[in-house]
Amino acid sequence: MAEAKPKKNPFQQEYGHFIGGEWVASESGETFEAINPATGEVLARVQAGNDRDVDRAVKAAQEAFATWGRTPAAEREQILLEIANRLEKRKEQFALMETLGNGKPIREPLFFDIPFCVDHYRYFAATTRMLNGETIPVGDDVVLIYHEPLGVVGQIIPWNAPLAMVALKLAPALAAGNTVVLKPAEQACLSVLEFVKEISDLVPRGVINVVTGFGPTAGAPLARHPGVNKVAFTGETVTGRLIIQYTSENIVPVTLELGGKSPFIVFPDCDLDQTIEGLALNLCVQAGQMCAQGSRVFVHEDIYDTFVEKAVDRARRIRIGDPTDPQTELGPLVSQEQLEKVLNYIEIGQQEGAKLLCGGGRPQGEQFAKGFYVEPTLFGEVKNSMRIAQEEIFGPVLGILRWRDYDRLIEEANDVIYGLAAGIWTSNLKLAHETARRLQAGMVWINRYYNFKSGAPIGGYKKSGFGREAALETVKYHYSQTKSVVLAFGEPHH
Repeated sequence: MAEAKPKKNPFQQEYGHFIGGEWVASESGETFEAINPATGEVLARVQAGNDRDVDRAVKAAQEAFATWGRTPAAEREQILLEIANRLEKRKEQFALMETLGNGKPIREPLFFDIPFCVDHYRYFAATTRMLNGETIPVGDDVVLIYHEPLGVVGQIIPWNAPLAMVALKLAPALAAGNTVVLKPAEQACLSVLEFVKEISDLVPRGVINVVTGFGPTAGAPLARHPGVNKVAFTGETVTGRLIIQYTSENIVPVTLELGGKSPFIVFPDCDLDQTIEGLALNLCVQAGQMCAQGSRVFVHEDIYDTFVEKAVDRARRIRIGDPTDPQTELGPLVSQEQLEKVLNYIEIGQQEGAKLLCGGGRPQGEQFAKGFYVEPTLFGEVKNSMRIAQEEIFGPVLGILRWRDYDRLIEEANDVIYGLAAGIWTSNLKLAHETARRLQAGMVWINRYYNFKSGAPIGGYKKSGFGREAALETVKYHYSQTKSVVLAFGEPHH
């Protein structure tokens, strides 16, 4: 484990929008405060963008696309590789920025988020040379198929993993030759702004633009701007519906990665100790503020009591505290609003008749008083019809459901509006594979949860959205458009 990081504020006092290669103030002159969720302290002031700022950014991106869209693949490849190198060289600093701005324990960005980002930029650097088309002979004629960039891409990301979300969006967009207007979440945008400052010299002016602000005043104008050729959004399902409406005004493609209520399925032949550690990770990662969280824990009745006993013991031993301390496992939620939402769901679970096994409130102690902390919380005897089993809580809260019949298990696991992810814990790989095929989920992990890999598509079924990230298909089909050119060599038809 790395040494504890210094707690000195590494941020500027104020940040501008990044538009056309320059840091500029919002036209309204309005700003807002970026808060450290562990302490409540103000880290910096950030521009509160509006439709005029978005318009400036889109125009800068349009102008840059005229050149960037024709940049050779080898040049785009080298830029993406250098982005990865810059991030890797400063991984400790960027990990600290993520922790201060978002609240996640520093072990997460240091050992997962930043390495994932570095690998992601390198993966998509390689895809720049894979955007080759096809040649199809048809009789005496030849069909040529090309994949060409879309143009200006609007990207709207959430606050739970800022730099990882930027990587998921920015890397394929640049690889395909698009220009970008990015709107990070207002709750945690400082690491994003510092990252853009770090790489701003690598791309021509206007290729990457960032407008900070709130969803209704900055995000919505970006999604409905007539100069945007595609929108990519990660966030809650309610906002996803609005994004679809906005993009329909200009009839442009959209990809959505939305909510989840994923099943975490435990078979009686699992490695129980390994499964319990997977459960603890499931509770702690991003304080449960993860769309893919396995929040419905289905445990076979033969091991239910033993599982619950071990799960409660492990949850109570989770180290809650200062997220800059590398020993901390669980940090605060991102905001007061999120804190109130999670505590409300915990109350709902008790009203519904679920058994509160551990947690359920705010941790005691002066060190937690100013932060947005919630204890790791487990509910037992949960029914799949309960709200805490159907609705996304987005916090360190898991519900444990008892199951006996396999077919009924599959039915209940699929009986939610979402279909993002699933976890399966068993030593029977044939059973694991059969179960994975029957689950309505875009990602299934076997005997290890949150097992993301560059090249493995990320995305969901049903109301978890559509489109896939992190894979070759992302750059080829979601950030490019297909053109067919037919060459006639034969005699004309009469």
